[in-house]
Amino acid sequence: MKRLALLFVFALFAACVFTAASSSAQETGKPDAGDKKYEKATFAGGCFWCIEPPFDKLDGVIETIAGYTGGTVKNPTYEQVSTGSTGHAEAVEIIYDPEVVSYEKLLDVFWLNIDPTDSGGQFADRGSQYRPEIFYHSEAQRKAAEASKKKLDESGKFSNPVVVAITEATEFYPAEEYHQGYYKKNELRYKMYKYGSGRQSFIDKYNKEDSSD
Repeated sequence: MKRLALLFVFALFAACVFTAASSSAQETGKPDAGDKKYEKATFAGGCFWCIEPPFDKLDGVIETIAGYTGGTVKNPTYEQVSTGSTGHAEAVEIIYDPEVVSYEKLLDVFWLNIDPTDSGGQFADRGSQYRPEIFYHSEAQRKAAEASKKKLDESGKFSNPVVVAITEATEFYPAEEYHQGYYKKNELRYKMYKYGSGRQSFIDKYNKEDSSD
């Protein structure tokens, strides 16, 4: 009789522990990769401080990460990339929910925040490390980027041709922590830089009504 009672108590205890663990996991656990099919988009548009903000404001964008891509050196530092000798461009990797925001919308926002006619850098920042470039992660992204570029080029918006390269994505290296969300951590300095570099005046001239930043 005692043995049956002990078995009953043990079974009841095990059930309670399992129920509590399951409940806790449901309340505090983050959704895993299987819960949502997020996708990546990668854009280079000069200084990455200025490329994160317009995407962060979009519904459906889960995260933006400032970093380096398109180069030959593994795990490059900001100091290395800034010399222009590693082949990397400052870029932003965007994690987004395609059910909420389309890749085409991301392309629209990208064009609104860069000078697509300048392949030698962006505004006051010169050199290949500041080149504008679209790094595609799938054939669908490549086709969308090519179509979007052609549409902009043929729109007559700019007197010079659109020269942004469209390249297959390679290894992306997140930048140092102090670069992440720089516009939030150093709001005044960020705004002074954006205006001082000439980026804001360009946006005001060509895209003021449409810019999301």
